[in-house]
Amino acid sequence: MAFNVVEKAFKAKVEAKFPERRITIGRAAHLTEPTEEQKKIGRGTCQNRNLCMRGCAFGAYFSSNAATLIAADHTGNMTLQPDSIVVAILFDKATNKATGVRVRDANTGKETEYFARVIFLCASTLNSTWMMLNSVSDRFPNGFGNDSDQLGRNVMDHHFLVGAQCDVERCEGRYYSGRRPNGIYIPRFRNLGDNATKKDFVRGYGYQGGASREGWQRLVAEMGFGKDMKEELQKPGDWTMGINGFGEMLPHPDNRVTMNHGVKDVNGLPTLTMDVKIRDNELKMRKDMQASAVEMLETAGFQNVRGYDRSYAPGLGIHEMGTARMGRDPKTSVLNGWCQVHACTNVYVTDGSGMTSAACVNPSLTYMALTARAADHAVNALKRNEI
Repeated sequence: MAFNVVEKAFKAKVEAKFPERRITIGRAAHLTEPTEEQKKIGRGTCQNRNLCMRGCAFGAYFSSNAATLIAADHTGNMTLQPDSIVVAILFDKATNKATGVRVRDANTGKETEYFARVIFLCASTLNSTWMMLNSVSDRFPNGFGNDSDQLGRNVMDHHFLVGAQCDVERCEGRYYSGRRPNGIYIPRFRNLGDNATKKDFVRGYGYQGGASREGWQRLVAEMGFGKDMKEELQKPGDWTMGINGFGEMLPHPDNRVTMNHGVKDVNGLPTLTMDVKIRDNELKMRKDMQASAVEMLETAGFQNVRGYDRSYAPGLGIHEMGTARMGRDPKTSVLNGWCQVHACTNVYVTDGSGMTSAACVNPSLTYMALTARAADHAVNALKRNEI
């Protein structure tokens, strides 16, 4: 997708002064040119409406409903069981293998056991970890596969809500077409192995953002009405631009989730208690995230540049990961390099649970790649009777 006029000016001026800072269009899970394979499962072209959160009737925005579930259904090998809550993994101590899962119907409360040779947990980081913590037995009194006491620990997110915004003048006669569902992206340029990029914190951050013209919301606070307000609403608003940093959060064993049997959810099941916070490294990083954002907008020559560092709490970035970390040593990790549970290798955990670090980029494609890789491993391991 294309930059608008303000973003083009921003790119030119920032890259001229800071060659190591690249301004690119944001990557988005939207089809602009569907392939024949994608068309066969009913996916279409993005209409630039930016109403993705309502569900995309065109199948242009990637989701399981539009893409993977449809593709799986076309194989004839998928059984979809809605309104099902996996409450426990079943384990056979004699064979040291998981035998299946216990599932509760969300509507009736009835529980059913399903059996399989191999089990994949891919319910998102906190849900998969909840399942494992809730699956206690004589063999796993502290949660399924939790010999290392690492299950639930090392929670990470991407800390954000820090950056800068500004006004843009001299572009009043320019507009753009449609409502693009993405913005610009500025990849990480800190701590890249040289003194020029080194700071007083480790790792780094990137920025998401973009420029646009104010919409009808700009007049809501005026409580106006009548002909004059309607005519004013027909005019495009002023140009504004903002960039918002997304920073890496380091793993810390005391950033953890634990089972809370004293507080139940709507289904009468225990909940997770979160004890997670950003620490000194992230706080130092946030100062630089704000300062660099101000620096770039001022370099572009924009007006009324103002930095911000709003209140952030882990989870707001909705990129939760960690809690069942991969590793070579079963004493310090939950999963091996193939996403198998060290202590029970016919169970794979392939969402964000296995991540050992967070980087500063959107992680979903990494989870999907890990899942595809683990699925291929499981198929071949089954053929060799290894699991």
